[in-house]
Amino acid sequence: MKTASVFNGVLGPVMRGPSSSHTAASYHIGRMARDIFGGTPPRASIRFDENGSYGKVYAEQGSDKAFITGLLDLPLLGDDFHDAREAARRASCDVRFFVGSFPEANHPNWVRIEMSGDSSAHTVTGASIGGGSVVISEVDGRSVDLRGDSWVVMADCVWEREEARGLLAPRGKLEAFELDGGCLLVSQGCEPPDVGTLDGLRKLGLRPRVARPVFFPLRGEPLFGSASELLRCAEGRHVSIGEAALEYERRLLGMERAEAMDEMKRRYAVMKRACERALDGRLDVSMQLLRPTAGKIWEIGKSSPFWGMNVRAAARAMAVMHANGGMDVVCAAPTGGAAGTLPGVVITLEEELGLSEDETCMALWAAGAVGLILDARATFAAEVAGCQVEIGAGGAMASAACVEAAGGTARQTLDAAAISFQNTMGSVCDPVQGIVEIPCHTRNASAAGGAFVNAALAMCGYENGIPLDETIDAVYAVGKMLPPELRCTSLGGLSLCPSALAMKRLR
Repeated sequence: MKTASVFNGVLGPVMRGPSSSHTAASYHIGRMARDIFGGTPPRASIRFDENGSYGKVYAEQGSDKAFITGLLDLPLLGDDFHDAREAARRASCDVRFFVGSFPEANHPNWVRIEMSGDSSAHTVTGASIGGGSVVISEVDGRSVDLRGDSWVVMADCVWEREEARGLLAPRGKLEAFELDGGCLLVSQGCEPPDVGTLDGLRKLGLRPRVARPVFFPLRGEPLFGSASELLRCAEGRHVSIGEAALEYERRLLGMERAEAMDEMKRRYAVMKRACERALDGRLDVSMQLLRPTAGKIWEIGKSSPFWGMNVRAAARAMAVMHANGGMDVVCAAPTGGAAGTLPGVVITLEEELGLSEDETCMALWAAGAVGLILDARATFAAEVAGCQVEIGAGGAMASAACVEAAGGTARQTLDAAAISFQNTMGSVCDPVQGIVEIPCHTRNASAAGGAFVNAALAMCGYENGIPLDETIDAVYAVGKMLPPELRCTSLGGLSLCPSALAMKRLR
């Protein structure tokens, strides 16, 4: 089972919108590929399968800009992202994109990057697997397993294999991949390689390549792997779900409690800033199909008879999605397409319940705990399992945050999340024109409003008969039954409505 991390893949990454799978993960793959090449490649061909999600929506969701930004080793949050092709021209990096038939493609977000220079050439094959997470599965024809959560040293060798092994073995995990008489040594560790190791490899006539982590390195073991284990952990320690998740992450990443709390506060600040900028109309880039309405809803809504916590949370959720659609900086929660729900709810909880900074973060930790279970047991990729594992997950996480903030029990927290998942099961991913705006905005808003209902049901006596683990397993099974047309390819659902097809682009 996958080892999930709150910061690495649940409440993160901090990214540019609109999609964690197609924007953030593409950047991660691009940067890892650059490191594997050994620097910025003079030439790069990026290939997608015509039957996958990348092949259908890579231009609409900013994947092309993100791959280029990563290959150039520019910051994803920097201004060069918006004009990535010009940045590539200035760097003398010729990047081209191709869509074709690749029978070997084993994931909707499969990609192959072929890089070459005057004296070297390397090919990297990988996939964006949901929520910004990635896997590099092949380097130069050798099967590998690189997840971006370790420092990687690679060395191609033939005769000096054992001596090279001796230099790399102390770092941690070491594997050898043989092909055509050669051998690729791949060393993964939590710390960057020391100068002595790299110099030693060079003295053997090798050219070591160092791939930096794109996530926090995993330094410990997970405290729990299921909702039932999480519940036992929380009840046995007499702590809330949020406290249990904080301890999980602290141990997994080797952080002190204060350090982990500070990182959560930083991510919450990103959420609040995105919400505030969109409500105030201060976004730098317009959306592609929608005009911003969250600010108008906020002002008109104040005189509406429906202006309760749930509607205020919904308006805030929509504001964050305006920022996401405008390629502003957001925090995936757990994905870019679901980046509005949890911030909308938690900002509202902080204001309405008068939560302290630490109490607000604890609500986020509780939400992160639910995301951990889904990430470990299933996926955050709508390309694999539909919208239920993106906005559906965001709603379940927000429901848990509500119970935590209101002082509910650990069992009530997990029941609220389960109820939320049960009522979004089977939801399809059908972005109009391949853009993360319609119906994503209103789904985030609805999920934010519904989080309060689910929390109230769990805390006021509803007896949930199907626990969170079983619910997540069912959600995943249903998602895999959905046809490809309903999994982020824009080939079904609302995407094919005549009005959707006729909509004019704003940029």
